[in-house]
Amino acid sequence: MAGGPRDDALRFEEPPKLKGRKRFLQGLQRISSSPSLARMGRVPSSTYRTGGKASMSCVSLASSSSAYGHTYGNPSQSSVGFSTAPTSVVTTPGPENQTFDFRSRVRIIGQTVSGQTAQTPLTAPLPPEVRTGPKEVQYGNGSEVAVINRDYFSKPILNVVSRRKLRNIDFWGEMPDEIKVHIFRFLKPWEIVRCSAVSKAWHKMCFDGQLWTNIDTHEYYRDIPSASLVRIMTAAGPFVRDLNLRGCAQLWERWNTHGQAISDACQNLEYFSLEGCRIDRGSVHSFLLDNTRLVHINFCGVQAITNLELRTIAHRCPHLESLNVSWCTHMDTKGLHKIVQGCSKLKEIKASETRGWTEKDFILELFKRNTLERLVVSHSDIDDEALQLLFHGSNPEIDPLTDKAIVPPRRFRHLNFSRCNLLTDKGIKCLSHNVPQLAGLQVSHIISLTDDAFQHLFEGTPLLTHLDMEEIDDVTNSTLQTLSQSPCAPILQHLNISYCESLGDTGMLYIMRYCKSLRTVDMDNTRVSDLVLTEAAASVRKRDFRQSVAFSEALDCYGNIPRTPPKVALHLTVYDCQNVTWTGIREIMSRNTEPNRSKIIGLKCFYGYQDTVNEHMKRVRSGRLDSAMRLERKWAEYMIATEEAGAGGAGARRRRRRAREAAMVHADEEEGGPRGGRRRARNDESDFRNPRIENIEDDESWTRNDYAN
Repeated sequence: MAGGPRDDALRFEEPPKLKGRKRFLQGLQRISSSPSLARMGRVPSSTYRTGGKASMSCVSLASSSSAYGHTYGNPSQSSVGFSTAPTSVVTTPGPENQTFDFRSRVRIIGQTVSGQTAQTPLTAPLPPEVRTGPKEVQYGNGSEVAVINRDYFSKPILNVVSRRKLRNIDFWGEMPDEIKVHIFRFLKPWEIVRCSAVSKAWHKMCFDGQLWTNIDTHEYYRDIPSASLVRIMTAAGPFVRDLNLRGCAQLWERWNTHGQAISDACQNLEYFSLEGCRIDRGSVHSFLLDNTRLVHINFCGVQAITNLELRTIAHRCPHLESLNVSWCTHMDTKGLHKIVQGCSKLKEIKASETRGWTEKDFILELFKRNTLERLVVSHSDIDDEALQLLFHGSNPEIDPLTDKAIVPPRRFRHLNFSRCNLLTDKGIKCLSHNVPQLAGLQVSHIISLTDDAFQHLFEGTPLLTHLDMEEIDDVTNSTLQTLSQSPCAPILQHLNISYCESLGDTGMLYIMRYCKSLRTVDMDNTRVSDLVLTEAAASVRKRDFRQSVAFSEALDCYGNIPRTPPKVALHLTVYDCQNVTWTGIREIMSRNTEPNRSKIIGLKCFYGYQDTVNEHMKRVRSGRLDSAMRLERKWAEYMIATEEAGAGGAGARRRRRRAREAAMVHADEEEGGPRGGRRRARNDESDFRNPRIENIEDDESWTRNDYAN
């Protein structure tokens, strides 16, 4: 029949209709595979497999049993189980060699009429110029058809590699030990001991010997326990070079049990100090036997030191340069004699409160060696004859012109003869022109010294920077005048004349005027007055002006000298000076508040003024000059008001007494009267009468009024 189906058409057997749940799921699958969903932007169904690498590169033409079966090309047609989407690829059979009915709705590719399978691929790839994936096809020459080497959907789906999690890095555990030791070196010793309780690893690291090459306990000797201190010394023994156990009294019981272990561990010491320690002789002897590299030894105040230990030092420590055995009461100069003979590099001896400094053999040995640069023998029994042997030797050649001994100059740089009461002017004169390198001299509390001892001394010491003449009553202002004209005046830095009651303005004005490098002047309990304070303020101001001119090139963009906190260039001590009043104190305060000052004066004065001076200094150093000037002005107004209020009442008796004493001091300086002490009366009343003091004769009347008030 013309209108009926062809005989050679492929007969298709429709699948049975589904019902219920299966039909519902089949409808959802049909909707999810519709191409209209892509245009609408809807998310495809979860049952649609999309594990490929990009978009779908071909249309599945397989049977319904394939993994991509049951897809629908045109939703308007009712074909079930096969795709009807049109294709135009080269592998699709053309109309010239069709083997099936052209009008059939469903066409099965890959099967002939007789049921044999055709040699055509089951998939149709997209053109190469459209594909976005890697090019894995090989093209033939001319019009040959491209052959696919590997099917796209035959590739295995690559598993997504999960991001590798970063492992927790133990910075401290993986850090080299050298860096750990370097970090611990920034901590204080007591902080390192506290860190040792963190863990076992930290405990081992905190007691590493490389951290303890220098053990100095003078800052924390009261806080560190004896067990920790012993542990540090035994663990770090070979690395320790400097061991300072000053004041460690808690080690008294440890020396008996751990003394030998400590001495065996610490065998490379160069500096060893046991000042103020309680230690047995056996431990000291072990330390000295095991340490042959000692350069500095400090046994100040150690009662276990005897001449036997000094002999051990002489035999075992040939490199010794400094020895301090002050206040060791169980030794004398016999042991020091052995040290001088055995230690050729000895430069410093501190032997205060020791006996035997009158032995000629020991003194002559020091003279022959001539290696000492510092000698401290305060509170000792040295006398004038011993000093003459020390500086001139025995039977020196005398210069007939100058009457001076012709000997090699001594190398002393610092001498301390304080409280050596057997010394007189004769012994101190031996220093003249024999110690050209002398920089420090201490002769305080030697009551027998006079001006004659210092007249020629200052001429032969051009490098003198420190001079201590505390409590020498017979020294007068002429000594200070000689000092101000000596070669060492421009470099003199420290001067102590405390309790020299014969010294006053006549000598100190020269010192303040010509000694331009002074830093510390102690003149408490002297006769200086406000004139000395005024001269000191002017001298420091001149120094500051010269420095400002020298640094005038270092100006900022506004032409000003850069502002820096001022520094204390001169320290003055004037407490218990009866002639120093609040006006002199105010002069110092006023000079310190001047603008653009880089050098100021520090002051210690009467305790009633000291709090105000300290607060004023605090404001000046912090840059609050306006506040400091306001404090000075208010304090001056208060002092003036106090004096006016007490002119005839409270304090009048004290002011009258001070006026009389000032008049007597002035008379003594002018007439050469007695020095020291107080005078009760004079034969001539006009000598001390002051026109500002009225009604002095009526002592009883104003005395009764004062007590009544």
